[in-house]
Amino acid sequence: MLNRRGILTLLLGILLGVSVSLTHAVLADRNGGQGIPLKEIQEFTEILERVKRDYVEEVDDSELMEHAIRGMLSGLDPHSSYLDAEQFREMQVSTSGRFGGLGIEVQMQDGFVKVVAPIDDTPAQRAGLEPGDLIIRLDEKQVKGMDLNEAVKIMRGDPGTTITLTVVREGRDQPFEVDIERAIIRVTSVRSRMLDDDFGYLRVSQFNAEASKNFREHLEELKGKNGGNLKGLVLDLRNNPGGLLSAAVEISDMLLDGGMVTYTQGRAEGSRQDFTAASGELLGGAPIVVLINGGSASASEIVAGALQDSKRGTVMGFDSFGKGSVQTIMPMPGGDALKLTTARYYTPSGRNIETKGIKPDLALDADEVAAAQEEAEASEDDGEDSLAKEDYVLFKALNHLRSLGTAHAQRDDH
Repeated sequence: MLNRRGILTLLLGILLGVSVSLTHAVLADRNGGQGIPLKEIQEFTEILERVKRDYVEEVDDSELMEHAIRGMLSGLDPHSSYLDAEQFREMQVSTSGRFGGLGIEVQMQDGFVKVVAPIDDTPAQRAGLEPGDLIIRLDEKQVKGMDLNEAVKIMRGDPGTTITLTVVREGRDQPFEVDIERAIIRVTSVRSRMLDDDFGYLRVSQFNAEASKNFREHLEELKGKNGGNLKGLVLDLRNNPGGLLSAAVEISDMLLDGGMVTYTQGRAEGSRQDFTAASGELLGGAPIVVLINGGSASASEIVAGALQDSKRGTVMGFDSFGKGSVQTIMPMPGGDALKLTTARYYTPSGRNIETKGIKPDLALDADEVAAAQEEAEASEDDGEDSLAKEDYVLFKALNHLRSLGTAHAQRDDH
């Protein structure tokens, strides 16, 4: 694979009139039978020549090549990108579960930074950022025209420093500003508690390198608190932007008694890769309710889709984000890396959820939930309604889980 310098040498060689003696036939085998797009290369090199000659300022050749590479990748889809050495290191740090910044998962949409989800207990969540928010300005800098890497670099910074985000939110007439103080982000990927004497709650906020290990520990702890068994489990994947495919598969494996978790299919024939669960699961067949919303993406959708298709869990909430593609990180010479979409993933039944998302089995209405939450918070009853005051959707999930748990217990008795 050519690095930037190699690409630059090749293109400048064409630009300067160096004879390219390779024929279409020679490269057809390496290029899927399509050959080299000579006309497009000639057009590119002509543009490159004009920029070098006529642009208002002199631009370094390597800088031009980097712009060209970034533009090529960003035009493919929102998830492919070129990472310089610093960005590559930051990406590796972010998946480890500790990094500096605001605490939001983002992607580019229509030239703006779109919030996929804020991370639990981070400055972004405390400032009230929501999935679907569009960030149009970072301090005084317009986001339009930036690529995602540039925007992320601006949002990250020294802990204790403040950045002002200008945000557009659906349902609000005017953009508004949010001041956020940067901090070291320590991602606690899994949290748990008992909802009552028999039902457990597990929240996975991100599928990082520690998620599956932490999930097993928390699940075993919950079971231990309840005499070794649970009557049911609420698995909360709301605002979980995803993470590592391996973590999603490992967590699904703990909840499924064998069968398909997901499969990926790339461009090449024979590139399909199946990910399956081993026989035996950790809940003894106790029912599961999976909570999702518009901030549940990627690995979250793998888990929700696997439990839904296998009839192992009831998915409740709102349509998920809809990211059904797999990115491969390809290290490059010099420490840079290429993040390229190389496959799509599918639920066990063959659904690809790119842009569509996972549809809940029990869909909730946002306006009804908001009204019920407001009514619960206004109630003076601190008994049964305390969970409703805290989180009405979780309250609904527990009630549904109780009905499923009763049915499961009756089947066991027989």
